Amino acid sequence: MSTISIIAALGDDNAIGKQQQMLWHMPFDMKRFKDLTTGHAVIMGRKTFESLPNGALPNRKNVVLTTLPEAVFLDSFACESMHDALNLCEKEDEVFMIGGAMVYQQALKMADKMYLTRVHHTFEDADTYFPEIDFTLWDEVEHRDFPADEKHPYAYTFHTYVRKDPATKAPVYQHKN
Repeated sequence: MSTISIIAALGDDNAIGKQQQMLWHMPFDMKRFKDLTTGHAVIMGRKTFESLPNGALPNRKNVVLTTLPEAVFLDSFACESMHDALNLCEKEDEVFMIGGAMVYQQALKMADKMYLTRVHHTFEDADTYFPEIDFTLWDEVEHRDFPADEKHPYAYTFHTYVRKDPATKAPVYQHKN
């Protein structure tokens, strides 16, 4: 069974985008995203796919959720449901949910792990937000803080969370360093 992981960068107010674009340019966060997702499957919504500057992400199985069965996504698989998308990825060791907001909403109910980058700024002009997270269901297993610098306009924190076992309240998945 695949580990289902959410990967997202969000502002202090849970903002994730405006007009289908990211609100910031954070090179170290983009490197982390690439390092974690390369060699794995990524599941995204149609609008997220359309926002990718160069189309499908290389060296990853790209799966696009869409309600348009006739849609064609180059170098990607199209699925009409999360169930179908996960079935398509059943042989993958880790599957990453990479957005947008509706995909994250569905993924929060089933994810085993979350890789979140918290960008320490409030983005008042955002129009897309990450759903509220019930942190009582999660254990933080990694926390790394970074200051703003010449390449990163805002301070930010990398967080990794694993879902607690509902019976024991212990982490279901042990993070490997």
